[in-house]
Amino acid sequence: MTIRIDRRSFIMTGTLGIGAFAVPGFAQTPNVSAARGFTHAVASGEPMADSMLLWTRFVPATGDTAQLRVDLSETPDFVKVAGSSEQITGPWRDWTAKITVGGLKPATVYYYRFVAPDGSLSPVGRTKTLPVGPAKSYRAAIFSCSNLPFGYFNAYAHAAARNDIDLAIHLGDYLYEYPTGDYPAVKDMVAGRMPEPATELIHLADYRLRYASYRADPDLQKLHQLVPMIVQWDDHESSNDSWEGSAQNHQSDEGDWNARRAAAVQVYREWMPVSDEPWKAYDIGTLATLFRTETRLLGRTQQPDVAPLFRNLNITKALTEFRDGPWQNPAMTMMGSQQEDWLAHGLRASVKAGQRWQIVGFGTIMGNTVSPQEAISWVGPDAPQRARNYVLAGVAAAKVGLPLNYDSWGGYPAARARFLKTAQSAGADLVVISGDSHNAWAYDLGQDGKPAGVEFAGQGVTSPGFESAVGVDPKTVAAALVRANPELKWCDTSRRGYMALKITPDRVSNDWIFVDTIKTKSAAAMVGHSATVSRGRNMMA
Repeated sequence: MTIRIDRRSFIMTGTLGIGAFAVPGFAQTPNVSAARGFTHAVASGEPMADSMLLWTRFVPATGDTAQLRVDLSETPDFVKVAGSSEQITGPWRDWTAKITVGGLKPATVYYYRFVAPDGSLSPVGRTKTLPVGPAKSYRAAIFSCSNLPFGYFNAYAHAAARNDIDLAIHLGDYLYEYPTGDYPAVKDMVAGRMPEPATELIHLADYRLRYASYRADPDLQKLHQLVPMIVQWDDHESSNDSWEGSAQNHQSDEGDWNARRAAAVQVYREWMPVSDEPWKAYDIGTLATLFRTETRLLGRTQQPDVAPLFRNLNITKALTEFRDGPWQNPAMTMMGSQQEDWLAHGLRASVKAGQRWQIVGFGTIMGNTVSPQEAISWVGPDAPQRARNYVLAGVAAAKVGLPLNYDSWGGYPAARARFLKTAQSAGADLVVISGDSHNAWAYDLGQDGKPAGVEFAGQGVTSPGFESAVGVDPKTVAAALVRANPELKWCDTSRRGYMALKITPDRVSNDWIFVDTIKTKSAAAMVGHSATVSRGRNMMA
């Protein structure tokens, strides 16, 4: 989701290949601009108790294929190799390599490095397998919405500098598809933070170059190098407000949507330390089952479009009829029936196995959120008419109980109800983690008048929130939002950063970490808010 009023229609022509690495100002590090050797350090992901997926990218001097070996050791000097495997890579996969090594020990820190055919070595990475059986605690850093031109990835830098993080989780919008000067506008771009290509991402080569550009960021590289990361895409890894059949930011003269979607998925799987499974579950000892989901490209039906309703003379009547009819359509789904069934079985199996918590990662917010009636006063007299109309529409919708955002679970109430009823019937201790909105939220999720779980929704790494569209004190905005929404217990609509989740057998706590700035490079940050849920309550303390 992109938080802004107007949109673009910039069309990319032609494609870019590997030669684009030589574009001045693209690569921030010499190894990337040369596009030879190990160009983007290392990363790990898909942690299990006995295996780990390891990633790198190596371009040989010949630009041909290369056979890489990866070694793991329990010590950084690699005196004793604990596991090893090999893979052949080449231009068909943009010279990336993903190797899963098994036979590892649970809850163990491993060091790893790749060895090239010429004997050169990658940087040394560090990773950690998942625990087996009882564990006292487990910590995860949770990220979303990292738009490079808006500023520095100081949230990544802060998390990488910690020594208490077992896992990183990225809930989507790892990068953005827009052309230079679109989102953000040129006036809002931070100098030196301009990714390539300058055009919108449409073709395979475009997506590859944008990932190469983002992954050149040293703070992102460091985070990947030090902790395993579980990743899932949201919309901007393909195109804004994407769904199964198209996207808001995909126009008819930009080619076939299925071709663009296929390119985006292929490159995501090339460049990210993720398996090709669209969704997956991870058991963190007996502490929790973590579910990675897919809610964008494979099963999501098109978001409701309420704009035509505002052309009616009786807007309230039109909105009420929409609320009581199309909005409740049970065929509207975020995940598709196959994934819904998988997740339902997974929740029940996790509870039956004695897992203490069931943690589900979604790309978008689930908590019910309507616009406060006083929101119209937040828009200044000199604001564009489109901005004023947007706010007026939200206020009008709220009067009949309709949500602020239809690109989140707010647009799919029947699917939301199915999921929460499933969690309730399974007896789950449910914690939902989500991103997309760029702001920070804490919700008590309810269904049929009973608690169903809690939701911790994270602020963006750099992408701006409400503060970019309204001109009032953020505390005023937050207070009004909480008053207007019974499920919402706290929010912050003005600061960037990440979440730090701590799981223990009887409690899950979450810290919202806010960085001091994104406009200059700094790892300074603070805990802005904390929330806790106790096992058996399904609501915050």
